[in-house]
Amino acid sequence: MENLTNKPSWKERIHEIIYEADTEAGKLFDVILLISIIASIILVMLESVKTVDAEYHELLYIGEWIITIFFSIEYILRIISIKKPFKYIFSFYGIIDLLATIPMYLSFIVVGSHSLVALRALRLLRVFRILKLARYIGASNKLLLALKASRAKIAVFLFFVVIICVILGTIMYMIEGEENGFTNIPVSIYWAIVTLTTVGFGDIAPQTPVGQLIASVIMILGYSIIAIPTGIVSSEIVNTNANFDTNTQSCPTCLKDKHKDKATFCYSCGGILNP
Repeated sequence: MENLTNKPSWKERIHEIIYEADTEAGKLFDVILLISIIASIILVMLESVKTVDAEYHELLYIGEWIITIFFSIEYILRIISIKKPFKYIFSFYGIIDLLATIPMYLSFIVVGSHSLVALRALRLLRVFRILKLARYIGASNKLLLALKASRAKIAVFLFFVVIICVILGTIMYMIEGEENGFTNIPVSIYWAIVTLTTVGFGDIAPQTPVGQLIASVIMILGYSIIAIPTGIVSSEIVNTNANFDTNTQSCPTCLKDKHKDKATFCYSCGGILNP
C-alpha cells in the first residue's frame, strides 16, 4: 500500500514527460515535438510555393491536420497536467501554442472566399512555433545566462561603437561634403555605421583620397570590432559552464524551471517538485 501511495499520479507523470527532459520519456517526447515543429515549419514553407502547393495541395493539407491534431493534444495535456492552468495559457509559449493551433479549426467556423484568404495567412502563425525550439535545446539555457551576465559589457561596447560612428560620420561630412553624397551629418553617420559593420551598401562612397583613407581604416576597424562581443559572450559561457548545475525540472505549480539538481522545492513559489 505504501508503494501505491507514493506512486506519482497520472497528471504528475504527464507533467514529467511534457515539461521535463531529464527522463527517457521526456527526452523522447522532446524529440518527437522537435520533429513535429520542424515538419510544421517545412509545410508552411512548401505551402507558400505555388507550384508545390498546386501539385501536392491535398498531401500538404492532410499533413497540416495531422500536426495540428498532435499540437492540440499537446496543448490540452500541458493544461491539465499543471496545478495552475492559467499560468501556462497566458504565458508566452502558451499563447504561441494557441495561435499556432487554432487557424485550422477556424476554417470550419468562418465561411467565405475572402475570409479563407485571411485564414490562409493566419496559418502562417505556426511558424512562431520555431520560438519554442530554444527551450528544448539544453545549451540554450547556458547561452541565455551568458547573455544576461554580459549585457552590461555589451551595452558599453555598443555605446562606444555609436560614439565612433558619430565622430567618424561628422569627420566624413566635413571632408567629403554634399557634392560627394554626404549631404548631412545623419546621412554621414549612416554611412559610418554601414561601413563599420562591413555591410557596405555602396549607395554612398567617399571620393577624396583622405576620405577613402578614413573609409579603409573604418573597414579594417570593423573586422576587429566584430570579435569583441564574441569574446565577451564566450568568456561568460565558460564561467556559466563552470557553475551550471541546474536541470530541466519544471514546477507543476508556477512552471518555473532551471532548478538545482536534487532540489525538492521550487525556488520561486516553494511548491513541491515532482519526484
